Amino acid sequence: MNFQDQPGSSQLVCPHCQAVNRLASGRLDDRPACGRCHRPLFEGRPVALNQQSFARHIGRDSIPVLVDFWAPWCAPCRAMAPAFEAAAAQLEPRLRLAKVDTESEPQLASAHGIQSIPTLVLFHGGRERARQAGALPASQLLAWVRQASAGLG
Repeated sequence: MNFQDQPGSSQLVCPHCQAVNRLASGRLDDRPACGRCHRPLFEGRPVALNQQSFARHIGRDSIPVLVDFWAPWCAPCRAMAPAFEAAAAQLEPRLRLAKVDTESEPQLASAHGIQSIPTLVLFHGGRERARQAGALPASQLLAWVRQASAGLG
């Protein structure tokens, strides 16, 4: 039996070393650590992704991954950053939050049809599940994420 087919188990990509960790789903709240580098799999903050780590997280994480496509020069992106950071602390470990700097990773933005920033894209099972363009205040961000991720993972 393939690990992904086992009920009650998850695959989590380490935000530090990119190792894929197998974990019983019931253990998500136990503050799991990476089996390779022994660092926490969740730290209550978004993970910065590049081309390689993006593909790994989107393709291998069993939990939904919410990606904020942003740029350092973007005032609305900077304004939303604290709300996105706070959301990570509230939504982990049921959801991984990540950021892609579109200035550093223009190919990722292009590949995902990002036409304005900030744009939030929710992925699960390697596929896009929801998208929201524009900055959101903390309460609206949490409400949108909870609605968009309902029934996933």
